[in-house]
Amino acid sequence: MANVVFIGAGLGGMAGAYEMRDALGAAHQVTVINERENFQFVPSNPWRAVGWRESEQISFPIRPYLEKKGIAFIAKRVDEIDPVNQRIILNDGEQVDYDYLVVATGPRLAFEEIPGAGPHGFTQSVCTLDHAEKAHEDFKKLLENPGPVVIGAMPGASCFGPAYEYAFILDTALRRANIRHRVPITFVTSEPYIGHLGLGGVGDSKGMMESELRKRHINWITNAKTKRVEAGKLFVDEVDAHGQPLTEHELAFVHCMMLPAFKGVDAVAKVEGLCNPRGFVLIDKHQRSTRYANIFSAGVCVAIPPIEQTPVPTGAPKTGYMIESMMTALVHNIRDELAGKPADAEGSWSAFCLADMGDTGAAFIAVPQLPPRNIMWYKQGKWAHFAKIAFEKYFIAKMKSGVSEPFYEKWMLDAIGLRRLDKKMHHF
Repeated sequence: MANVVFIGAGLGGMAGAYEMRDALGAAHQVTVINERENFQFVPSNPWRAVGWRESEQISFPIRPYLEKKGIAFIAKRVDEIDPVNQRIILNDGEQVDYDYLVVATGPRLAFEEIPGAGPHGFTQSVCTLDHAEKAHEDFKKLLENPGPVVIGAMPGASCFGPAYEYAFILDTALRRANIRHRVPITFVTSEPYIGHLGLGGVGDSKGMMESELRKRHINWITNAKTKRVEAGKLFVDEVDAHGQPLTEHELAFVHCMMLPAFKGVDAVAKVEGLCNPRGFVLIDKHQRSTRYANIFSAGVCVAIPPIEQTPVPTGAPKTGYMIESMMTALVHNIRDELAGKPADAEGSWSAFCLADMGDTGAAFIAVPQLPPRNIMWYKQGKWAHFAKIAFEKYFIAKMKSGVSEPFYEKWMLDAIGLRRLDKKMHHF
């Protein structure tokens, strides 16, 4: 009997463990290790930050749902991976042996790269539920003492969507509170232009996102190299297309949410030959480590080169649909290897995302995610806002039910698929 161990129980790890359990049947063991007891639906964190969700609505205990499916669960932090002896050492010294290892840890948030950044410094974050809860406390202070707001993404960031979402959601929340006129908002991003999204743009995302920012009276600074943060001040160098300084900005704020660059988590990053210098797992087209034959990886923790070189460093995002595709491929490959068959499954690596904008929304598709692409498509409307809400409920319900089949594709391509988008608009 083989033991397939997942490290991480996020969007990819949780769904991947369910899929692996059904693919392998009772002949093999599936184990999930996660440093927290609870699952967090990360895409809803911007809503939590403005009080549109309570934590209990977007989080639930992992153990009963995994164990119901016959999946072992360990709620401890992984401190070391020993690939030679195929062993994991946990923070309390416990050791777990594996036959196959699936690294699905997500990222480490590299706030330390910008002095004064992060929830332990002077900026807020929506990257984790804990961070969103702290951001909500800061948001309540903003309501009591309105003033300038800065939102955006720091150099090296790769996940820009939540920054745009939070800017639009915050704008809507402030208008509903009748204090938007007292809160100037500046969007500060390392992207070379608005709507780049780490993808080199998708369809007319540049023009449409700029238009939306203008309509909401949100100013922006692109090619922004955040240098440091002090209490109530963000210091930014704006550079030109060649990376040369143009303008130094000192932006005052009462509330500031800046997404950080990502790195690999420490236990994974320090394994010799497993990762690139940033700590992301190096994989082949079958999701297998290029160094260790029985280690696979999927999600934000894998190494993907930037779409293009930009004046201020940016990374390529790993979207939910893309992560699901990676997970399905590695599940099939491990199943086939255990059955003595060649492992040749590959993920589609396409981007298909919904973004909430407070009182409207947007959807974009990039097939494949890395250019050149067969499809580049971007649309916005209230239907996308309601679709994001519906997807939150759908996803959490499926995670609790122990679904094993891929569901990003089922939901997005069926419920709001390309052929039905215009029809669905009339139903919302």
